[in-house]
Amino acid sequence: MSRPFYLAIEGVIGVGKTTLARLLQPRFEAELLLEVFEENPFLSDFYTDRERYAFQTQIFFLLSRYRQQQAVRLDHRPLITDYTFAKDRLFAHLNLRGDELKMYERLHRTLAEKVTPPDLVVYLQADLEVLMARIAMRDRPYERGMDPAYIESVRRAYEHHFAHYDATPLLVIDTNGLDFVRNSRDLDYMEGRIRTALSAAEVQARMEVAVGESRLAPPRQWPLLEAFLALTRAVGALGAALSTDSEGASPAFREALAASRESLQRLEQEAGI
Repeated sequence: MSRPFYLAIEGVIGVGKTTLARLLQPRFEAELLLEVFEENPFLSDFYTDRERYAFQTQIFFLLSRYRQQQAVRLDHRPLITDYTFAKDRLFAHLNLRGDELKMYERLHRTLAEKVTPPDLVVYLQADLEVLMARIAMRDRPYERGMDPAYIESVRRAYEHHFAHYDATPLLVIDTNGLDFVRNSRDLDYMEGRIRTALSAAEVQARMEVAVGESRLAPPRQWPLLEAFLALTRAVGALGAALSTDSEGASPAFREALAASRESLQRLEQEAGI
């Protein structure tokens, strides 16, 4: 990329977005932009009475997130955030109805046009039981007694959102069996997958710029780049299999290893090696 990358980490409440962002900051020598949710004066009331305080809570978050996003600068160092601006709309559709939702939509459309999109979004997945355990472990006062049904509705909304997401390059990581706080190997795994995805996103962005400017690369170069992208996806799947099977004995590991070998062979053929 012609500038430092912009990485956004997303996922349901309690999945570990902020923790991962903090842990990755020194590894990528990045700036850190964290969501300021504790400043929302309506948040604790919202968790007590969602219907009554939803609109105030949502509008405060929208304006707060927009104000933060205006400070995004990619001049000297990479940037890592623990949220995307798009998440605000996801929560609005969960919590608002009728005229309140229409008013919100008008404001969101106006603000979203002025927000810089990330170069890569990392979506962290986790099952409800894992999420509730992590929420209980961090023990924030306003999250005590949080309704599991609400968290499950948020989790499903995130799954639906990212199943149809195409605004930026996306990396999905299942965190159910990972503990990147206490296990350095799990954190190494997360870092490796993100670095691989960032490399693939950079290649894809350059290809799109070349096409957009009608500066098509020589015909031989495109299959080579496509082979590289296929290899990055295969290696990512191999890393995912290893994270749950360090001995490399599972069918998933063998399939991922075979796919990686096949992708590497294709890359070698395209490169004439």
